[in-house]
Amino acid sequence: MDSSQVHKSAVQEQFGKTAQDYVNSPTHASGQDIVRLVELTEAGPDDIALDVATGGGHTALALAPHVLRIVASDLTPRMLEAAGEHIRGTGIENADFELADAEDMPFADASFDIVTCRIAPHHFSDIAAFAREVARVLKPGGRFVLMDSTSPDDDELDAFINELEQRRDTTHVRSYRLSEWFEVLEQAGLAVDHHEPVVRAHEYESWTARSQMISEDREALDAWVLATPERVRDHFGVAIEDGKIKHFVDFKTLIRARKP
Repeated sequence: MDSSQVHKSAVQEQFGKTAQDYVNSPTHASGQDIVRLVELTEAGPDDIALDVATGGGHTALALAPHVLRIVASDLTPRMLEAAGEHIRGTGIENADFELADAEDMPFADASFDIVTCRIAPHHFSDIAAFAREVARVLKPGGRFVLMDSTSPDDDELDAFINELEQRRDTTHVRSYRLSEWFEVLEQAGLAVDHHEPVVRAHEYESWTARSQMISEDREALDAWVLATPERVRDHFGVAIEDGKIKHFVDFKTLIRARKP
């Protein structure tokens, strides 16, 4: 098994055991960013849409009323099952569910008018392969709307947010800089025509609990954050009360790209 497959197996294990936590997560289920993501798709009643790495299914659920049909896909069987239960439980009838590797999708060329992916690519082994697959399955004129964590251009800040994420969840690969995303999308043949920042606040206790960290790892993470230089903690809004970390913010970006 090569390193990519090892990583994907780890992703399936991690998100299989935490699937319901992501369905129930308020930060994944709601927020103005999900409203904006749907707006940016320019969805119409005849569109066929694909939501990649659907997780708890929240993006697919938000988009479903605006399109003819939506396919929710995920690498992890239990996550897809949980998303399906959640979406079908709301009465949505135009959603299908497919196991799929984001870097090697089982869909025909030019199958979709819209592809979305929200808060997931930082777990992907190869975002260039993912971007090529998005371009392949999109119809000409199709829209790809991505939202994911992005890291600052400052090297120290970049290193902090990526180590924070990786310590909390070892399946984290990288939160990329905006310039890196632009390059990857352009090389895949997609033309970025819009991007906007999203700032997300995280309650630290629930954020660490959702990944089911063991106590020793959580204690080591706490100590590492508390020892981080003040300028770094200030940038990410790390709030500390009585020596305990209460919350912080991270930075994400909504990006829309079109297939010519």
